[in-house]
Amino acid sequence: MADFSQYGKRRKVKGGIESRNKRGAFGQTWWGRHFVTAMEELADPGRIARGRTYARGGQVLNLGIERGQIYGEVQGSQLEPFSASVTVDPLSKGEVAALIERVTSNPGMLAELASNAIPQALASTLLPHDKGQLDFDCSCPDDGWPCKHAAALMYIAAEHIDASAATILTLRGVDLDQLIEGVGEAEVDLDRDDWFGDEMPLPNLPKPTFAAAVDDLDPMVLRRALRSTGAEEAEVKQAVADLVGFYHRL
Repeated sequence: MADFSQYGKRRKVKGGIESRNKRGAFGQTWWGRHFVTAMEELADPGRIARGRTYARGGQVLNLGIERGQIYGEVQGSQLEPFSASVTVDPLSKGEVAALIERVTSNPGMLAELASNAIPQALASTLLPHDKGQLDFDCSCPDDGWPCKHAAALMYIAAEHIDASAATILTLRGVDLDQLIEGVGEAEVDLDRDDWFGDEMPLPNLPKPTFAAAVDDLDPMVLRRALRSTGAEEAEVKQAVADLVGFYHRL
């Protein structure tokens, strides 16, 4: 069993990302759970347990998701937060082309994606299912793969994926607009008695999800700017927390 005593206790912080999950398993949707399981099957159980504790304790200070990578800062036992990342292989050009062709032939899939859901039929294409598709990195001294900081980051990312399945598309390097355009260019075989498609069945409109503007910003840029002034880490954290508080008062 791994010995974690050498790394010290985590420093409690304020203003971190508060996990909605307080007990039980992460991943409220089937695709969010699949995403978490892909990591849990690779990791040391002790580090996984600590990663959940870190996620629920608000130790993840910020989160960014882009093509092929999840990244953020996680407060551990040191004065400075650690920089952690999770790398997910993006789809190749050929795989993206095949996905567009598949969705074009089945517009119902596009309707599901646009309404923030992952079609079950696309699970093997969009969701990581092989340990070779995942990689973890962190600036902490723990040589675990993943360490508890990267695991915490993965859990918080899973909550974002629960809320917006389009996050998976971003991570795998797929543009939703590209899929929509592909379906729009497909030839539609209309009935001769319905040239204008008045009787064509249409998918339900997607339900927009609310996201606070402060959650869409990249706090890492702000933190770097504040640190460049020579401010202490405690002052940086307080300044970020104050700005978040001011936003919620508006």
